[in-house]
Amino acid sequence: MRRSKENPILTSVDIPAVRPELTDVSSVFNPGAIKSGEDTILVLRVQNRGRETLLLRAQSKDGIHFRVLPEPVEISGLERLKTPIYHAYDPRITVIANKIYVTLSLDLDIGSRTALFSSEDLSELNFIDLMWDGDSRNAVLFPEKINGRYLGLVRPNRISADPQVSSGSEIWLIESIDLQDWQPVKAIMSGRLHYWDELIGSGPPPIKTRSGWLHIYHGVATHFASVNIYQAGVCLLELDDPSKMKARGKYNIFEPRADYELVGQVPNVVFPSGMIVEDYDSEGFARHDSRVMVYYGAADTSVAAAETTIGELLNHCQTESGN
Repeated sequence: MRRSKENPILTSVDIPAVRPELTDVSSVFNPGAIKSGEDTILVLRVQNRGRETLLLRAQSKDGIHFRVLPEPVEISGLERLKTPIYHAYDPRITVIANKIYVTLSLDLDIGSRTALFSSEDLSELNFIDLMWDGDSRNAVLFPEKINGRYLGLVRPNRISADPQVSSGSEIWLIESIDLQDWQPVKAIMSGRLHYWDELIGSGPPPIKTRSGWLHIYHGVATHFASVNIYQAGVCLLELDDPSKMKARGKYNIFEPRADYELVGQVPNVVFPSGMIVEDYDSEGFARHDSRVMVYYGAADTSVAAAETTIGELLNHCQTESGN
């Protein structure tokens, strides 16, 4: 992937200080992405100086130069959970049958939960339900029903990083008939101990190609004495049965190298969360030569962009087969 020469494309100074909680914010990162007509829309995770989390929208004609809209995204329906919710963050956006769905991670007293929302125009997110029974993060939806069911990917958090934070080393396929009652299917991939992706989690939602479901994920190398290193990799799932892995790249496709990725609130992080594919064929498959823009959080401080193609990503999947 090739970094944009404009990186970082969004920083804290781009957030309009239109209300007290948005004055001189600390960071903006980990955006979800969607194409709406000719516009690219990002939903940004913004952290203010009180370490509160807000979601804001940003709009662009060229996918690089964004205008941040001043009104935070409203989130409704979470009172159904009947528990304090401290943060809602890391949006991933999927369109299914012309309807917008957004997944978020929620921080509760009992840990982290993954939640699904619907939306008309991303100005408001309406809570549908939780997607995993237990601590979890990094949920994404497939952009169409497969064999009559909605499918998603989620990471159970079963590894304690410290007394307050859990992580995970598996990505699970989940399914639902109504987007409310989600059931686990199976673990489709695991982290590779001692290598770049010891801990893993989904990045942007999967992309449909003629070769299979193309999926960018993040991997964390934890074996260094100093700090974890967040990188990005790619895998390919069977079209008709995404529980089956077709191929998985042995090497990462992106790692922290630029100053804005190496230094920040959490150093050594590239965290892909949004992806725009420019060209699909008449049957809804991403074209091999299509331009792809990947939006990612850099060091949990700013938003950056990188460019690639579907063909390049598919070629990288073939460096190693299996899971």
